[in-house]
Formats: sequence, structure tokens, C-alpha cells
Amino acid sequence: MKTDVLVIGSSAAGLVVPTVGKRVNPDKKFTVVTKQNKSMIPCGIPYIFGSVGKSDNNILPAEKMYEQTGVEVIHDEVMSVDKNTKVAVLASGESISFEILVFATGSEPVKPKWLNWQDKENVFFVPKDKVYLDEMQQKLSACNSIVTIGAGFIGVEISDELTKTGKKVTLIEKLPNILGLAFDKDISEKVEAVLKERGVNILTGCEVKEITGTTKVEGVKLSDGTVIAADAVIISMGYKPNTQLAKNSGIILNDQGFIKVDEYMRTCDTHIFAVGDCAEKKDFVTGKSAPIMLASTACAEARIAGMNLFKLSVIKTFSGTISIFSTAIGNNGFGVAGMTEAQAIKEGFEIITGTAEGIDRHPGSLSDSHKQYVKLVVAKDSGVILGGAVFGGLSAGELINVIGVAIQNRMDINALFITQVGTHPLLTASPAAYPLIKAVESAIIQLNK
Repeated sequence: MKTDVLVIGSSAAGLVVPTVGKRVNPDKKFTVVTKQNKSMIPCGIPYIFGSVGKSDNNILPAEKMYEQTGVEVIHDEVMSVDKNTKVAVLASGESISFEILVFATGSEPVKPKWLNWQDKENVFFVPKDKVYLDEMQQKLSACNSIVTIGAGFIGVEISDELTKTGKKVTLIEKLPNILGLAFDKDISEKVEAVLKERGVNILTGCEVKEITGTTKVEGVKLSDGTVIAADAVIISMGYKPNTQLAKNSGIILNDQGFIKVDEYMRTCDTHIFAVGDCAEKKDFVTGKSAPIMLASTACAEARIAGMNLFKLSVIKTFSGTISIFSTAIGNNGFGVAGMTEAQAIKEGFEIITGTAEGIDRHPGSLSDSHKQYVKLVVAKDSGVILGGAVFGGLSAGELINVIGVAIQNRMDINALFITQVGTHPLLTASPAAYPLIKAVESAIIQLNK
């Protein structure tokens, strides 16, 4: 079989690359090879255990989008790639020759062997595998006490969802605060308070030494000897890039195991691209390698790659990840973009922070109004916005995107201060007390001291 563009993987990046690429190059043949008969919406996976109800309600409409744009799909697994002859061999034995290859192989959960989970029932991870997740959900339905190890976004979200279904959930994190790698302490503490109110038992500054039980989970043992009884354990200790196929193919990886790419998302071989969780990320501000895995970042990279497959454009390049994270717990929204205060200080920036608290509707007596807290991290020498965070209602997700745009365009606080914003009582905060602008005011005052 022969194709012009072969894409390996069908999650967020594997969906966007061929659909964008086909629109730009309608005369080219695009083929996607994927092991998944149905691809999951990555960020929606925790919600199948509560709000969404089941995995069938969390399916990425990949097949439909491929069909609409004329992209061919093969349900198989690529076992090897010869980058010199430009041939990929599938598990079925079929070979596919290609002109351009795109690795969109994603990531997989970190599975620390030292926890001794291998021979115990009811120890789970959170992959993007529908079959695995369906079996996991079925088994968890018979469990009452669940321990989640790791309080990143997936650990926090899945713990909250399981609590909503009546499960007793304990969330354990070795850092001093949950979501400690994404948020500064002030935001992390707000998230923690909301989770506790909703019934999640949270233990921070604790390290799990082992999972107890012989053939089945009985609990977890902490480093201080405390044992917490549990019917099931969910290990959510991060993800690693799925790059073994690329490595075996002679593609260069960085020291963190990600595929090295340039600003056009090309690998060491200019006819081979990599996008999404498997591809190297560089921090937008520092230019340093950053182990960020986000569907939003993956889609941005995929759009860049799709536009540059056959003809490069100097204005369609990826300048680095801004790391825009957001989540919601009930009607509380949290978001972060760019550098946190702690990260900026660690990197050696001299900074000031601007903060403000207000209401996300006006008047505040509206039934769905919510307190809104905005924090900006600003370079002291230039006033350029390095990062920001938001805590508030569900509008926090869009507000943190606005801050992300400001960071990406290297706006300073003076430019943001005079930005015109549209407001409406049912949709936004008051124009006279818009928390984002008030946070800018706070930063300007400090710079002028």
C-alpha cells in the first residue's frame, strides 16, 4: 500500500494533523493507523467515572472527521518504520510506503515498579484505552474505599468524580500541596479546600511506600508506617511519552524521552514529524525543555505540522508551550498559564505579582455569580506578563485563555491595562471592577513604587 502522509495515532494530535493537512493539500492521500477502534476524548476520561457516566459518552468523533475530510483509517498497529526506505510494517504484516510520516503516538501512564502493584487485583492506571477503562469502571463499581496516588489534574478530577458516586476516596500527594507542579500555593489551597468540602480525604506531604495485599489490594502503606485500607488503588503519577517505536526507527529523542522537533514540528529527518505528547516541548518563556502533555498544546502543534507537511511557512511555527491548564470542581473553575510565581523565581526572574478578587457577574446578587481571584506574574524590569492564574466560576477556563493570549503576544501590563473588554451582567464581571484589569492595576502600582 502507498500513501502520501502516514499518521501513527488517532488521539487529539493524530486527528488534527491529517484533517488540517488534507484541507491544505487536497490532492494528497492521508492515512491514519490506530490501535483504537474508538478514540477517547483525553481530557474527558476522569468524567466517565461520574458526570459522563460511561466511556461511550466520551468518544472523540475521529472517524466522522476523517470521513468528512477524506482521510483513510486503518485499525492496526505499526510495528516498525524504516525511515530510509520510507516503509512502515503493520502487525497484520501489511507494509505502507509513505512520503511524509507523522508520529502522534501520545503518552502512557507511569507505572512505578517499586510500588509492587504487578500481582495485585484492583490496582489501576488511567490510560487512553477504552477497553481498559470500561473494565476498570466495572471493577470500581464493586469497591467502596479507593486510594488515589498522585494529585495532579487526573488524580484530582477522578477522585472528585468517584466521590460524587458515593465512594470513599483518599487522595495522597507527596508534595506539600495538591496540583503543586501547576499552581502556586495560594491557588492550590483553594482547590484543596473545595475538594475537602466535597468529601475527598486529602493527605499531602505523604509518600506511599507500598501497596499492601497478596493477590488483591488491601490498602497502601505510607513512609511513616501508616496503613490506609482500600478496596482499590488508582496510580496517577504522571505520564511518559510513547516513543519506543520512534527510537527503534532511529529518530532522535531528548534526555526526557521525547522526540526532538524543530519549530515546524519536524524531527531529525525532515520528512518525519512528531506532534502531541510524544513530541518535545519547550517552555515559551525560557526555551528550556518542558515535559508538558496537554491536548490543547497537541492540537496547536498538529495545526502547525499540518500546515507545513509539504511547504514550510515562516509564520506558521510553534514558539513553545505556554502550559495553559484548567480544571473544574463542581461550579468552581481553576486555571493557570505560563510561569507560576515559584517557577519564575526559580528561573531567576525578578518579578512582582498583581492580584485582585471580585465577582464574575454583576450584580453579585445574580444566582450564578461566583467570586473570582486573578493573579498575574510580571517581570519587574519590563512589565511583561510571564504567567497568571485564575480561581472562580466556570468562566475561569476562558479567562485563563485570555491571559494565555497576553503571554503569547508578550504583552506588558500597560498594554493589558488599556485593553477594551466587552461586559454583560449575565456573562462577565463589572467593567468598573473587572478582576483581570484590577490585577493589572495592582501590578502597575507595585512597579511604580
